[in-house]
Amino acid sequence: MKKKSGSNKSPSGTSGSDRPTGETDGSVNPALPANPGRRLTLGHIADQLGISTATVSLALRDSPLVAEETRAKVKRTAEEIGYIYNRSAASLRTARSQIVGVAVHDIQNPYFAEIFSSLEDVLEEQGQMIFICNHRDDVKRQRAFVNTLLQHRADGLIICPSVGTTAEEINRLVDQGIPVTLVCREVAGAWAPCVRGDDVAGGYAATRHLVDQGHRSIAMIGGRRASSTGRDRHAGWKKALEENRIDPSAQLDLPELMTQADGRDAVARVLDAPQRPTAVMCFNDLIAFGMMPMLRRAGVEPGRDIALTGYDDIDGSANLLPALTTVCNHADKIGRLAALTLLRQIAGERVPNTPILIEPELRIRESSTRFAGKPGG
Repeated sequence: MKKKSGSNKSPSGTSGSDRPTGETDGSVNPALPANPGRRLTLGHIADQLGISTATVSLALRDSPLVAEETRAKVKRTAEEIGYIYNRSAASLRTARSQIVGVAVHDIQNPYFAEIFSSLEDVLEEQGQMIFICNHRDDVKRQRAFVNTLLQHRADGLIICPSVGTTAEEINRLVDQGIPVTLVCREVAGAWAPCVRGDDVAGGYAATRHLVDQGHRSIAMIGGRRASSTGRDRHAGWKKALEENRIDPSAQLDLPELMTQADGRDAVARVLDAPQRPTAVMCFNDLIAFGMMPMLRRAGVEPGRDIALTGYDDIDGSANLLPALTTVCNHADKIGRLAALTLLRQIAGERVPNTPILIEPELRIRESSTRFAGKPGG
């Protein structure tokens, strides 16, 4: 408990004696609770510094309303006395928890790491803390995460929805006033905005490039077709083939593959196909990364003996040998726009639930331009 006597403070925050608060002659520090088991409060910091609890609260939340020097002093004092900011109590007062959930299906994929890094920068500038979920396309895992967010009164959710996510569960959140922004994948009928690349355009551009190189046997490897991303990139592949009078149904088409391990496993199926492809459009760069060493092990040189394209232009794509032709999906831009879109909703702005499309960019490199065989087989 605070002592009622001996607490006349000068504007500098010192007590009636000239000893600064916190320096004692062996007696109990009057700024700390007498009972060691009792939780420290904002009041203890306020008493020690001679400022109001409101100022302490604002300082701990990095409010620009408080001078930088005062914020630093408050944080230093809080650390010294072992105070932990009670975010739950603050959220009851402000109706804001300063917590945002981010859910994706593969945080190990460098593409999603780039998205996360970009949106994290934007959210942290606004004082938001991030809870992240790697749901692995397990819709039950995703739902458990969302329920936990609701229990913590999260301010909003950025989600690359799992396969199996329904519009109803997204709309239920929106109906409860919870800001939601979809990223990379759409959910048909959802009332939330979606920030994503134009995957039909990207799949079309990569396949059209292979056609322009003279290829007529072009495999499509990977993509979960129950997701909008897998479906749209496949649609772009199919569109480019059909425009050039190439029958998609006669091509090798291996769905559901997503990882480097999947790419390694796919090589045997590619090389053993009745009509071996002269070119492969991979759903993402990871599949291409997995295929390249296994093709070499089989005596097939990527780029020279078989053309390859990836998708996403993740770090390292340009440094492979041969450098990988791929589609840049601008992960940094997608992450930044997703964060800004969510913040607009948190601020009370009505954001249309229409896709925010980022135009992809085909980056042509050696893996698709050094083919030494005779395309058209």
